[in-house]
Amino acid sequence: MRRWSLAGQMLVLQLLVVAVTVAGLAVLALWQAGEMLTDEASGTAEAVALSVAASPDLLAALDEPHPSERLQPFAERVRARTHVDFITIMKQDGTRYTHPNPAQIGKRFIGHTEPALAGRTFTETYTGTLGASRRAVTPVISGGKVRALVSAGITIDRISARKLDALLWGGLVVALALSLGAAGTWLVTVRLRRQTHGLGPVELGRIHDHHYAVLHAVREGLLLVGADGTLTLCNDAARQLLGLPGDAEGRHVGELGLPDVPAGEERIHLTGDRVLAVNAAASRFGTVVTVRDHTELQALTGQLDAERGFAESLRSAAHEAANRLHTVITLVELGRTEQAVALGTAELRAAQELTDRVVGAVREPVLAALLLGKSAEAAERGGELVISQDSELDDLGLDPRDLVTIVGNLIDNAIDAATRVEVRLGADERGVVITVADDGPGLADPHAFEKGWTTKGDGHGLGLALVGQAVRRLGGTIEVAGSLFTVRLPVPERAR
Repeated sequence: MRRWSLAGQMLVLQLLVVAVTVAGLAVLALWQAGEMLTDEASGTAEAVALSVAASPDLLAALDEPHPSERLQPFAERVRARTHVDFITIMKQDGTRYTHPNPAQIGKRFIGHTEPALAGRTFTETYTGTLGASRRAVTPVISGGKVRALVSAGITIDRISARKLDALLWGGLVVALALSLGAAGTWLVTVRLRRQTHGLGPVELGRIHDHHYAVLHAVREGLLLVGADGTLTLCNDAARQLLGLPGDAEGRHVGELGLPDVPAGEERIHLTGDRVLAVNAAASRFGTVVTVRDHTELQALTGQLDAERGFAESLRSAAHEAANRLHTVITLVELGRTEQAVALGTAELRAAQELTDRVVGAVREPVLAALLLGKSAEAAERGGELVISQDSELDDLGLDPRDLVTIVGNLIDNAIDAATRVEVRLGADERGVVITVADDGPGLADPHAFEKGWTTKGDGHGLGLALVGQAVRRLGGTIEVAGSLFTVRLPVPERAR
């Protein structure tokens, strides 16, 4: 048997709530209406009785031999005008002077008269000749004495008829209220069914649990940003990758230092020790942002670039060697063997001296290979890369990938900006010291080590930003004085 959907359950529940609420209010309103009608009947009867008792015509008629002949028409006229059911004028002993039924004139009044005989007006519900009625009895006082009594009343049947009318109108109002409530509930239910796709609470709970498990299990960071820039959702991976605080959700992305990535684009974002690829996609809830950790990939890319650089350097060296070998062979063919031997020996000596100096000064083989490759690359591009004579750097346990990132990017930027670059590698009491200087115009922009800075103006600069990140990750510092870059890196404890 198919379970009820959440929308169906909400419909039934809301209809019950509306029905109970309206029914309760209707009962309360009808009870109050009945009380008001009874009070109104009492007030009307009392007002009519007091008015009749204060009439001069009544006192004048009491002095006549047959008061009923004058009082009966008077009482009926007042009764017709005031819409009460009876007006009874009587003697102190209750003998009637007037009555709607003339046959009752001269008979005793049925009801209480003691309070009125004591000079007080009162109301009561009593059953008389016309049935149960709500009546008022008041004294007629003249000369300080009670001369007669006046009673006016409205029958309970008439009050009940008015209550029935109120009940019918109330029923109509209740029916209208129930109809409007049911219609409103149905509209809400239709919207709820559309939003929940007709699923029940169990299915919705299962979907929530699945989505929650997947959201927090994926290794990629996931964020949901509202149209107003408020972070509405982030998973555990996003908190870890971006270093978000526990109260990040509900705050504006500008307060959290999150990258501003237009929808449909992917950009690189650097944190203290990570390289992140941030991708944004528009959705009807706002913007969905995914974050992937490219730190390892960036390191591998750096190594691949270094390997490519080495290969390119070897190609350049082979090309240059082929040119020189061709020159030597030509000199031999021309019979100038001494010049050929001298040229070949000089080239071999220069290459060997550069290799011996770099390998002898730099004990880290990856870094030494990088320097040899960059030297050949600079020569092919018409520049010169000089390794300082006093350079000396032992293998102190630093990650060679970080050294390649720092030295390689600094040399690349220097080669782009100048024709002569000088590199010095050494160590002092504070750690490793790397300096790269060139004969270019120098660097004065304080934002040079931020992501996106470049002298090319395309906004995609990453080299110096990676240098800054690597230096920070190793706990070092970098200083810039014109075209001189000085990097200081502390030596790891295990290497001391």
